[in-house]
Amino acid sequence: MSPRPPLMPLDEALAALLARATPLAGADTVSTFDADGRVLAQDLVSPLQVPPHDNSAMDGYALRCADVPQPGSVLPVSQRIPAGSVGAPLQPGTAARIFTGAPVPAGADAVVMQEECTAEGDAAVRVQAVPRPEQNIRRAGEDIARDAVVLRAGTRLTPAALGLAASIGLAAVPVARRPRVALFSTGDELVMPGDVAPQQLPPGAIYNSNRFFLRALLQRLGCEVTDFGTVPDQRAATIEALQRASAGHDLVLTSGGVSVGEEDHIKPAVQALGRLDLWQIAIKPGKPFACGQVGKAHFLGLPGNPVASFVTFAMLVRPFLLRLQGLRDVAPETIAVRADFTWPKADKRREFLRVRRNAAGGLDRFPHQGSGVLTSTVWGDGVVDNPPGQTIAPGDTVRYIAFSELSA
Repeated sequence: MSPRPPLMPLDEALAALLARATPLAGADTVSTFDADGRVLAQDLVSPLQVPPHDNSAMDGYALRCADVPQPGSVLPVSQRIPAGSVGAPLQPGTAARIFTGAPVPAGADAVVMQEECTAEGDAAVRVQAVPRPEQNIRRAGEDIARDAVVLRAGTRLTPAALGLAASIGLAAVPVARRPRVALFSTGDELVMPGDVAPQQLPPGAIYNSNRFFLRALLQRLGCEVTDFGTVPDQRAATIEALQRASAGHDLVLTSGGVSVGEEDHIKPAVQALGRLDLWQIAIKPGKPFACGQVGKAHFLGLPGNPVASFVTFAMLVRPFLLRLQGLRDVAPETIAVRADFTWPKADKRREFLRVRRNAAGGLDRFPHQGSGVLTSTVWGDGVVDNPPGQTIAPGDTVRYIAFSELSA
């Protein structure tokens, strides 16, 4: 009997997977209102400078610094300039009542906020502080210069980025098209919630939880999801499902059926229709992971245990789908946090321990780290990325990844 090959390190598996993720052809033009979470298909170049003119950063009075040599200087108010209006050039020895965002009149070199001024009726103002040049003035183009690239292709759009696109006049933006993903689960033990009451669940049966969180994770990543449901543990049924799922989709994603059991038919079914690599990855929870191709569609197969499926999706499928959309930086943010727990037994695999932040700024660990304990992912707010062979003692600094980094 030949020895088993060594487990594949996660970083090696991810690099091999991303090498297969050629960005999808084609792009959509969508309303800037609807582009949150989408990935830019081309650079956004500003046709104008922002702000378009010198404007006031405060409600107050525009004036010349030379006209206020000391606190308490009184100046006549020559005009009123609200936002959206353009004032006349400021005459020496006068002030202009001005409001936030309004263009600074020619001749003014400072704006004194209204809290540092006292109105002397409607016709004059007493300035209680000596201004300095440029005070409270936002210069034209200080945010964005004309012809500057404000957002690069491959940027995943955030609410702030949508505001930036709108600030240069873009009502619509070009984005990578959504990946089309076919999703199904395998396993005769799986039952859909609502089909059978909990009191009538047959022996050995479990509810299909993976289908729900995987579909939600895919949609959060901007995918168009076709749900093919649960496929029986039969080779012919698996082949038929794969044929249907591969038509018109960029990715076929399955949960379960990627181990070496007699009832796990994914491997022979995919091999009959395309090609398949079955990897044993050095992560816990997780380990079995399948990748290949069925027709023109990529194929990725996750383990069936819920937490193993969740973690493997986060570490491999998520970056793969983001790269298909043209995103270059697909790594989640990892931060250093203090562990307030003990993990005395090191594992040869890289572990992802479910934890949550506590009021003292450290991390608490969920007591049961089994691959089927889905409550750990709800109780926790992230995972500790623990290297192989590493124990953890209270006070140790560990690598923490928030679930918000892995589920969006």
